[in-house]
Amino acid sequence: MSGSWASPTLETGQNAISSLLQPPIVRTGLLPRTSAPTLSAQKPPTIRDIPPVTLTSIAHIDPTEFTPYLTQVGALYEQLQAVKESENKATDIFHKRGSKTGDSAAVSDDDLWPGQSASVPRPSSISSEFSFSPIGAPSQIRRYSSGGSRKAIQELSPLSAIPSVYFDEDFHLENPRTFDVVSERSEIIQPPTVTLGKMSLENENTAVLRKPLSTNAILQDKLSWYMDIIEIYLIASVLTASTTFFIALSSLQELHSETTNSVARIKALRRELEVLDREIAISGLNIVQTRQRQENLQQLRHAVIQLSRITDGVATCESLIDNGEIETALESIGSLENLIAGELDHPKSASKFDRRDLQLRDLRGTIMLQGVNNDLSTLRFRIGKVYEARFLSLLIGDLQRHAKVVSTQEVLIRWANASERSRGSHIRESSIFPSYMGSTEDLRSELLESLTGLHRVKHLITAATAYREAALKEIRNLIRRSLPSSNDDDNDSLVSSSTMQSAKTLSQHQKLSILARNLRALGPRAAETLLVTIYIRITETLRRLTTQIKLLLDVASSLGDGFGSSGSKSQTELSLTRLTVRVSPITAAEIQEIHKAIGLPDLLGQSVDIAQDKIAKILRVRSEQSTHLSLVWFLRYFTLNLHFVNECESISGRSGATLKTVVNGQIKDFVQHFSDVEKEKLARNMESEQWEAKDFSEKDTANLNRILSCSTKDPTEWLDDLKIWIPPPDNDLESSGPDDPQPNSNSMTRIRNAYIDEETFILPNPAILCMDSLARFLQLIASIPSMTSDISASLVSYLQFFNSRCTQLILGAGARRSAGLKNITSKHLVLASQALAFIAALISYVREFVRRHAGSGAATLSVVEFDKVKRLYQEHQSSINDKIVEIMSRLAASHVKAMRNTDWDNGQKNAHSYMVALTKDTTSLHRILTKNLPEQTVRRLMTPVFISYKDQFSKAFKEEDPKTELGRDSMLHDVEFFQSKLGKIDGYGDTGEYLNTIIKSKQLGTHTPGS
Repeated sequence: MSGSWASPTLETGQNAISSLLQPPIVRTGLLPRTSAPTLSAQKPPTIRDIPPVTLTSIAHIDPTEFTPYLTQVGALYEQLQAVKESENKATDIFHKRGSKTGDSAAVSDDDLWPGQSASVPRPSSISSEFSFSPIGAPSQIRRYSSGGSRKAIQELSPLSAIPSVYFDEDFHLENPRTFDVVSERSEIIQPPTVTLGKMSLENENTAVLRKPLSTNAILQDKLSWYMDIIEIYLIASVLTASTTFFIALSSLQELHSETTNSVARIKALRRELEVLDREIAISGLNIVQTRQRQENLQQLRHAVIQLSRITDGVATCESLIDNGEIETALESIGSLENLIAGELDHPKSASKFDRRDLQLRDLRGTIMLQGVNNDLSTLRFRIGKVYEARFLSLLIGDLQRHAKVVSTQEVLIRWANASERSRGSHIRESSIFPSYMGSTEDLRSELLESLTGLHRVKHLITAATAYREAALKEIRNLIRRSLPSSNDDDNDSLVSSSTMQSAKTLSQHQKLSILARNLRALGPRAAETLLVTIYIRITETLRRLTTQIKLLLDVASSLGDGFGSSGSKSQTELSLTRLTVRVSPITAAEIQEIHKAIGLPDLLGQSVDIAQDKIAKILRVRSEQSTHLSLVWFLRYFTLNLHFVNECESISGRSGATLKTVVNGQIKDFVQHFSDVEKEKLARNMESEQWEAKDFSEKDTANLNRILSCSTKDPTEWLDDLKIWIPPPDNDLESSGPDDPQPNSNSMTRIRNAYIDEETFILPNPAILCMDSLARFLQLIASIPSMTSDISASLVSYLQFFNSRCTQLILGAGARRSAGLKNITSKHLVLASQALAFIAALISYVREFVRRHAGSGAATLSVVEFDKVKRLYQEHQSSINDKIVEIMSRLAASHVKAMRNTDWDNGQKNAHSYMVALTKDTTSLHRILTKNLPEQTVRRLMTPVFISYKDQFSKAFKEEDPKTELGRDSMLHDVEFFQSKLGKIDGYGDTGEYLNTIIKSKQLGTHTPGS
């Protein structure tokens, strides 16, 4: 009701509805038009009569520029609106019908509330707004609508008679074009007569003079006419809606009357309620407020006592932590947190409050306890650090203890078995658990206690992260602790105290230099011991680390399950369960966070990378010493590194490319150095060799048998050196053998021969030395199959070297200078030939051995190279055999020359000297060949010798011409002597018979005594 009466209205005055009921003549002051305007005979102005007007460019102004003005005017505008609303309310009050409304005119909406007075409207506003009686209005309307007025409305011109420019939404009279259309192109100021005369002369046929606006009565009449049309149309619209309007006005007045009565009754009711409020409600409310205040004071007292207990508890906890009683301090912190939350954790806490009924409140959101919460967080952090130190000390100490007590032999055997299994060998696994998986019961109970404390102080993830970092640090320290000293400690006793002080301040570079020098100074045994210690400590630490982490997660899971539900708990677990009844279990998400914080795969991989990087640096420092090791020590060195790399890969899954690269490079350097040393040893031995037959000992026979069997399988003796858990011998295994003194051919001891299949070989010392070197090369291939190509290439080079040195010393007669031999005899040639044949026979077995160990592509190349070397040996052996035949041929030629000077007819009955010497030389050669060569070889060599004898002596005997029968008999006697001495030698053939036939066929010349 009040909202409808208080609705905003338009400004009163000439815009009131009552003014629309007046005749147009009254409103405008002009007489109504009774006839249509007559058209003027004068022509209207044309477009040419309108002077061009330049439109003013209206600049666009930002609305924000009016903000200061609107701010100032806003207050005034609000006051104006308030005045208008008050006037509208006054109009509603005085709007009444009859005398009844007059009595209630003073009542307004403001009277609905006690203690307020009605506002009185201003008389001026009322008089101006109500200039006529609303009851008389309908009669006037009816009088106006009767008679001629109705006819006038019916004859009124339509709205289309008004130009459309007046109905344009963008109608602005200040627009020159709009003003020109409205004023019908009239001049605002009448131009002077002279000007008009000139213009009329110039434009007498083209333009019509414009009328001045001030004297244009026709235009004014048109404008008045347009207004009358609009006014009459408005009156007609009001007449149409007047009946409904006054009916609604009457209903509104009745409703207003009823509302006024209701307001009066409500006002009386409120006065009665005020009396009741003062007498009853206010007094009762005061009593309730007093009781509430008393209760608030009591609660405040309890809260102050609670705060006092909290403050004292924080100090007590801090003192307990300082005294090391972290378990008691942790319990106290839990009690304090319950006290802050307004809870009593167990009945014993009631004694702290002297059995008084105190109402505890939840003070966790209290501002003044923010400092206490921070103190508790700090205390928890301190307790967490203590538990973390215990946790790390427990685990890292277990790692160090395991690395010290683990059996070196057990670990090395386990590595070897794992390596054999990776190669496909069937090795029976031990039924005993490895040592790194044992001794976990005590560790489990201690871990359970530490993890429980860490979980209670919410320090599990931090401790797990610290454990990861401590494990990595321990890996670094393992290597550092095992290395030799980086100070010159051995010389401390020889220097003064000032010098020792200066030594303690060595720079990092100096310490590294001393450490590198000490590493290089280590012998093979000490170096191997150092590496074994480092490798075993690293791998066993990582193995134990894996066991610890698995055990850690298992214990954490048991905490998450509420320590399990089985009845097989230890006493420690049961006691910890009773201690942590109020502790929430570890969730699966927290266990996952622990696993993520530790990151076992990444931790193992990072540890292996750190360890192998540091070890690679150590190996690089000792690179020269490692590549100059003897074969046995290097094979142990290689095997140790191979097992370590395999173990690291088994632990972390990473191949260790850095360490492999370093070791592979050292293997190549060792193979090259080993080949050079073997060549040098061989060259030195061959240069001093007297080329005598040497006894083939049992050791040599065993070595030969290993070479002969290697074509099908690797000899176990060659792989024994890979058993690094067996301590090496005190003396160098390779120092004995080729350099040991052996009996020569002049000794009374029987010289033993070498046998390959059915073939026998009498060998000089270089051949046996070469066989030993071959065995070492083959052992190197069997131990390092991955380097077969490189080692076989060095082996081929070694065999070629032996062949070339043998050629230089024997066929090239270099032994006369190097060994002091007077001549290169047939014995030397025979022994050299035997050596070549022996090594050539071994090459076939070596070739098959290399084929078995090399890959498919490298095997073909290796076979081809060994076949080439074998052909070289065979060609060299043929050259030596040819050389023996050549020597005997030259010897036979010298005897033939001596024979030509023989006097056959002197009657000598014994064999001549040339034949004695020939048979003696041939017998000596045969004896040498028989002693040093097998029968087949002797036969092959003696056959061409006797053929040479046959050719040379047959030619010589044909040229000789004995004069007498005695001379021919002397010749036959020499042949018979030749046949008797050499006829039993293999390869003799028919040489004697052939020579006898030639001599007997000779024709004796004429002989006369005394002639």
